Amino acid sequence: MIFPKIIFKTIAVLLLLLTFSCHKKEEVVLKDSTYNTKQVNQYYKLANEYYDNSKYDSAFYYANKTKLIINPEKEFTKYTTTMFILVTSQQLQGDYSGAESTIVETLSNIEKVKNERQKYKFHTMLAYNHTCQANFNEALFYYKKALSFNVSKKRKLLSVINIGNIYKQQKKYKKAIEILLPLLDEKEIKQNRYYLSGILNDLGYCYFKIGNLNAIAFLNKSLKLSSNMDATADDDYDLTTNYYNLYEYYLKKDQKKAVRYANLYYQKATEYNNPGDRLLALSFLIKNSTGKELKNYSLNYIHLNDSITKVRQKAKNYFAKLKYDSKKEKEENQKLKAEKELQEELEKNKNIVITFTIVIILIISGFIYYYLIEKNKKEKLQTAYNTEIRISKKLHDELANDIFQTINFAETNDLSSTNNTEKLLENLDHIYSTTRNISRENSLVETGNLFEEYLKDMIYSFKNHSINVIINGLENIDWSNINNLKKITIYRVLQESLINMKKHSKSNLVIISFKEQENKLLLNYFDNGIGINLEENIKKNGLQNAENRITAINGNFNFDSEPNKGVKINMIIPI
Repeated sequence: MIFPKIIFKTIAVLLLLLTFSCHKKEEVVLKDSTYNTKQVNQYYKLANEYYDNSKYDSAFYYANKTKLIINPEKEFTKYTTTMFILVTSQQLQGDYSGAESTIVETLSNIEKVKNERQKYKFHTMLAYNHTCQANFNEALFYYKKALSFNVSKKRKLLSVINIGNIYKQQKKYKKAIEILLPLLDEKEIKQNRYYLSGILNDLGYCYFKIGNLNAIAFLNKSLKLSSNMDATADDDYDLTTNYYNLYEYYLKKDQKKAVRYANLYYQKATEYNNPGDRLLALSFLIKNSTGKELKNYSLNYIHLNDSITKVRQKAKNYFAKLKYDSKKEKEENQKLKAEKELQEELEKNKNIVITFTIVIILIISGFIYYYLIEKNKKEKLQTAYNTEIRISKKLHDELANDIFQTINFAETNDLSSTNNTEKLLENLDHIYSTTRNISRENSLVETGNLFEEYLKDMIYSFKNHSINVIINGLENIDWSNINNLKKITIYRVLQESLINMKKHSKSNLVIISFKEQENKLLLNYFDNGIGINLEENIKKNGLQNAENRITAINGNFNFDSEPNKGVKINMIIPI
């Protein structure tokens, strides 16, 4: 049968899906379903405010909190700005190893993003981070890599300037000059005093180191440009590098000028609070001082150096603690999220199991329904087949035999005789009655308003000169309250009982009584025939069919019989 195969395949597929879902439950993936944009914006705003006010520890704190909850893909610009604040805060506090970790983390998140400018920016920051640690080869690698990104010419020129500066710090002065000198002809450099001042300063220093007389001209021109720019942090930094290079230039030529530039270097470094430059400037002043000044500069140097060491160590510890606390908080949040996700997954799987169960019940119900329909069809076909056999047998055993005898009688007797004529008419009447009975046994049952009369005619059709049939209470039943199926069942059960009686019981009295009581129809049948041996297969007598019919309409069927004591049948049918 095709239908059950489909059911089993469907069940197999559902089981597979359920198994997959259960395995999936064990691998709960954290979803970004509770993303808090408002919280991100709050932390992001605070990080920027503290950064703008040079409060780098607080800026780092809120930038770090932003990093832990922000989605880099959803809010890319905010993410890169946040990471920039983190890196810069760490670099300014001397935490270069921490800054490197932050930059690497950022690059891993923006690697797949088609934003060349941000890639350029963080590669440049990584190069600068290596420069601060005197890792010049690594710095060169990342500055050169930054040149490969598709950014503006101005940004690429800045990378070239930085590359030249690295060669200067490596004391490869001629290589630095070879890179930096052509930049002076670039339109973008001429229009940018900041870039131009830096290039002139580096070129002046390189010329000084190789003994080129053009050195002082470049250094003075750079100083003039830096002095006339706005007093920003970058401009202050340029001035300190100008003072530093001029100090070195005059150290062996004019000690007074050298000391003056060392003092200017120290003052400017103090103004924009650069501890590293202050220490370097103090070291210059110590070398060129005596007496009380030497003592004061030395004490300041020791105090500042100790302070810087403590501050940087404190900053490293602070950043490390912040990272640890943030990591711990994030892990706890992830654990809570995981538990929540797991609970949701369990609920989801519970619903899947319920749905699966309902589907299975529906499929099984459908199968049972289909099976019952098919069974009913087969039963109808078998009934039709049995009916055909029964009709054929009746026609052969009863009607054909009577017709043959009647024909034979008509051929062998003188029909002009009154007695013979009456005998022939009796035979023909018997043939008619037999034909009518066979027709009624197999015809459709009238279930409408004429059912009572139709039932009564069927019962009385079994009455003849040797069998007396008595009906009690039929007219007291309200047949309009009984459905058609039950009417047909009552009709067929009584018909089969009477046929069985006529064939086998040899009775001369049949009593059928009807009584309506408490929404039930009490139907009793009695005949005074030879009875039935209950040890025999009663299916042969058609009584099994009668019992099945009554049971099918939720009725009760009770049969009682003993040899030579007739048959009693009590039926209770709900109405």
